[in-house]
Amino acid sequence: MATPLPADALVRALRVEGITVVEHDGWRTHNRNHKGSWGPVNGVIIHHTVTTGTDTSVRLCYGGHADLPGPLCHGVIAKDGTVHLVGHGCANHAGTGDDDVLRAVIAENYSTTPPRPNENNTDGNARFYGFECVNLGDGVDPWPDAQLEAIERTAAAICRAHGWTAKSVIGHKEWTNTKIDPRGFGMPDLRARVASRLGKRLTGNTQTTGVPVVPRVSLAHIREAAGTDPSAKQGHTTYKDEVLRVEYALVAEGLLNAKWADGSYGTKTIAAYASWQRRYGHTGRDANGIPGRTTLTALAQRNGFTVTD
Repeated sequence: MATPLPADALVRALRVEGITVVEHDGWRTHNRNHKGSWGPVNGVIIHHTVTTGTDTSVRLCYGGHADLPGPLCHGVIAKDGTVHLVGHGCANHAGTGDDDVLRAVIAENYSTTPPRPNENNTDGNARFYGFECVNLGDGVDPWPDAQLEAIERTAAAICRAHGWTAKSVIGHKEWTNTKIDPRGFGMPDLRARVASRLGKRLTGNTQTTGVPVVPRVSLAHIREAAGTDPSAKQGHTTYKDEVLRVEYALVAEGLLNAKWADGSYGTKTIAAYASWQRRYGHTGRDANGIPGRTTLTALAQRNGFTVTD
């Protein structure tokens, strides 16, 4: 069990995971808390919208409809992979589901799928984050790679923030026997992808450690990239994955536009990192956009990675 992430922490977690986030007006206080508290939270539920078009889907999920007021989720995941935040707090997304499923998610002790729901006796709105994914849910409407990756990253970001495993991520159809969403991809496969992103692999009833859960960034590699990439030809990257981790952190700090997080430590990243150095108190040559251990470590501590030599 966990206390829900504050709005700022949720945005930070998503952006650090490499997600493009759009914050819609008033989302931070848009909720149904007067109908019941949100939390403690135990996991993430994935849905499909049964709609087409990003704008239409976002409006519906934000405002709801006559029979079900909004917000209908916390975020809408568009086909291009953008996550639109529409609510924070109790949202009308999960409805009632099976308490056996909730216990399995809390314990994270099931195999490839949670127990099949056969009764609806527990309020899921209070216990889960909810993300609606733009899709008709007819088995024909495609799921673009960018959208599936965003679903994976979103689920992983929240699990990472709470210290959960991939078994805290379920589909709406796994929560209640009255729903079929999400339709068009398998939840066991999604959980395997989330587990891999978290640095673990699923094996039977347990998860075993694969690569380190906390990403590592080499100070020497980042300094080399900062000295090489700005003058290199367009598209050149040096230690792309590590640079991306730093760029995602700068995006999360509000210092770099997400479109410039491309793995190349170019002039935009130099300027953003210089702003981080000034925020940290450096001036003059100490705020030149070339990372030093002190500022890179401070950035890492706030954004979920560690610094090596």
